[in-house]
Amino acid sequence: MTEDKYVSPFADDEYFDSHGDVDPTGVEDSDEVAPELEILFEDEHIVAIHKPAGLLVHRSYLARKERFFAMQLTRDLVGSHVFPVHRLDRPTSGVLVFAKSSEVARALCEQFEQHQIEKTYLALVRGNMHESARLDYALKVELDDVADKKARKDKPPQDAVTDYAPLLNTEIPFSSGRYPSSRFCLIKLSPQTGRKHQLRRHMAHLRHPIIGDTTHGDGKQNKFFRSHFDINRLWLIAKSIRFIHPVTNEPMHIETELEQEWLTIFEQFGWQEQLDNTSPFDIA
Repeated sequence: MTEDKYVSPFADDEYFDSHGDVDPTGVEDSDEVAPELEILFEDEHIVAIHKPAGLLVHRSYLARKERFFAMQLTRDLVGSHVFPVHRLDRPTSGVLVFAKSSEVARALCEQFEQHQIEKTYLALVRGNMHESARLDYALKVELDDVADKKARKDKPPQDAVTDYAPLLNTEIPFSSGRYPSSRFCLIKLSPQTGRKHQLRRHMAHLRHPIIGDTTHGDGKQNKFFRSHFDINRLWLIAKSIRFIHPVTNEPMHIETELEQEWLTIFEQFGWQEQLDNTSPFDIA
């Protein structure tokens, strides 16, 4: 490894001390119980967890009153400082990797920058889909009025590429809009770039928004899904990640299990028999 300085992927919007911890300033005491984290992989250099939906990765200017963060909880769980190497939106669940040193973090960040890391997601989207393809559709930078108030407003669109593959389709006899029935698709998504909300924005561009996406999605579909199935979440999970271990040079493949919410929906959609008789989505 070279001696280049590690720069956090959250450098513009996070409070860090010299050890990579978040500054607890402004966090109020409460009786809120910390969410439980599952460790998917750990050695002396890296730790990977399953991040629950709704948990922030890090402290930000927009969430000063939040008490728990994946970074802090992982540090307490493994008993050492951890350094973030990639992002995972708050409403998205799934595999999240931390490094245990700035040197390892920098090496992993370089793999991300060079597009050497493979990430695979599963999502539930509106409508049925039948063809696999690659979407190459540039995205303008999404700026926040507060956190990005000093950022340039005239940045050109950034290259954004996503591979997608439909896995299962369904149609249920309940109306969620203008039609007497509602259609949904389970889709595998593989981002080739890492733009903000890329998967959510790309699926919206294809007119198959991810269910539960309150920013880029279909409000009527989201409302129907919440009321009909009594589950409120963004239906997007970071299912697996592949990379080269920056110290041992071994190929790494870390995968998480679907939460019970997904299995409940699969049963409602009549997908359980298909899933029992096939490989788990061929995403390995």
